[in-house]
Amino acid sequence: MNNYKTIIAMMSGTSLDGIDACLIRIFDDLSFEIKDSYSLEYPAQIRKKLLSLANNNGKVSDVCFMNFVIGNLFADAADMLLKKSGLKKEDIDFISTHGQTIYHMPEYTEIDNIKTRATLQIGDISVISHKTGIKTVGDFRPKDIAANGQGAPLVPFADKILFGTDKNRLIQNIGGISNVTVLSKNCDIFAFDNAPGNMLIDYFVQKLFNLPFDKGGQIAMLGQINKKWLSQLLKEPYYTIPPPKSTGRELFNNKYAENILKTAPDNKYDIIATITNLTARAIADSYKNFILPKTSVDEIVLGGGGAYNQAIIQYLREYLPDIPVKTHEDFNIPNKLKECIAFAYLGYFTVIGKPNNIPSCTGAEIPVVMGKISY
Repeated sequence: MNNYKTIIAMMSGTSLDGIDACLIRIFDDLSFEIKDSYSLEYPAQIRKKLLSLANNNGKVSDVCFMNFVIGNLFADAADMLLKKSGLKKEDIDFISTHGQTIYHMPEYTEIDNIKTRATLQIGDISVISHKTGIKTVGDFRPKDIAANGQGAPLVPFADKILFGTDKNRLIQNIGGISNVTVLSKNCDIFAFDNAPGNMLIDYFVQKLFNLPFDKGGQIAMLGQINKKWLSQLLKEPYYTIPPPKSTGRELFNNKYAENILKTAPDNKYDIIATITNLTARAIADSYKNFILPKTSVDEIVLGGGGAYNQAIIQYLREYLPDIPVKTHEDFNIPNKLKECIAFAYLGYFTVIGKPNNIPSCTGAEIPVVMGKISY
């Protein structure tokens, strides 16, 4: 029988809606078993403060304070998951946490002859380990950036383990930002952020309909796609940059949304339909420009919140009629927990001291062991 590690893995993405926690076992053969899960929504004032910081509005003291606030919330999420599962802290080998990205700078910036990329995830692991009494792994991205990578995307490491290369698959996550992992027999694994994902959709749904998100894509399906506005949106320079590349709220932020709203159609349903179609179109264009020239594709596997958006799925099938579209659920992987599972694997490899980045995805010079440990 295989030995295993019992892990609490936690993730909070660019949507800033809360913390997903997953109780998972990873066996020596790298198979996994989900035992339980729990989601903790960010309280309103905390989410408001995080949104402000992620949109580059805040003081150093705000970042300092919120680093510990979010650390406390991650610890609370772990404790609540433990309580729900009936396990004790002694049953857990370690916690693995992505933290909450506040700012990501994938392009080189120079000051006084020092040129570097940068990234910042808050939710201090010292707070989590102390409050829970469980060894905690986190802060993965900086080591890849130290090796001259972009610190993203990181999930492809788990995609390769979970899906292999028996087929040529595109593992497409649609969270706040959309990113794709290319798993193919014809080329080395590579991955990149390829569309704004739910970030812009959620912004406009909240602004125009006073709803947190477009459940199932129902609002989008009531509108018409405004081709003139879509054409303008597709002129965003990021879409034409070849991979490796990564992005986030430092580009597709509230200021960006307000700027593109100036040329939006009057009908609010058409705005949601068009901005939703933008994510599908940007994804499809990225395949045609950067992936299909290198490999054929047998199937697309959708994950993340966007996998529940029927409008996105419909638009993708229209743009890519010859490629079957599946979801992670077809592989017994819950869409909502996919990134938690990924960070469980990343933490597992940190703890055993083996490299867990993929240089062909991040642009790093060499494979490195990412992550820090607080005992």
